[in-house]
Amino acid sequence: MVEEFLDGTRLLGIVAPIKSYQFCWLLNQYLQIDFRINHDIEIQLDKKKRKYFFSIYEYNEPNGSRTHYLYNNQFDGEYLLPEFKHLDFLWLLKGDFTSNQELLQLQQSIKTISGVQLVMELTADKIKHKAHLVF
Repeated sequence: MVEEFLDGTRLLGIVAPIKSYQFCWLLNQYLQIDFRINHDIEIQLDKKKRKYFFSIYEYNEPNGSRTHYLYNNQFDGEYLLPEFKHLDFLWLLKGDFTSNQELLQLQQSIKTISGVQLVMELTADKIKHKAHLVF
């Protein structure tokens, strides 16, 4: 199920120490997209006898079948992907094929936004907790 969910996806890790709603607003303004929070696909993890909730913002491209998901990587001291504690957000592209050139252009666009310190591609072999990305 995990491999099927991630098949054909591309994933970016982003360091931007700002609130998720502010970051989405900046992305929407600068990149002319429309990320919206989707409470139906929020990730819930049970750790240390507590529940942790990781919000996900969603954007569907109007001319195609590519969907963008922006995961908040941190909630109350816990991490969705603990192997990437330095990352604030995870941007998953799913659907239509995303070329290396398209991904590079997206990375460069994100880097121009105030508050963004790092944007990097994450490859599946480096992700230990892939199941945490499945909603």
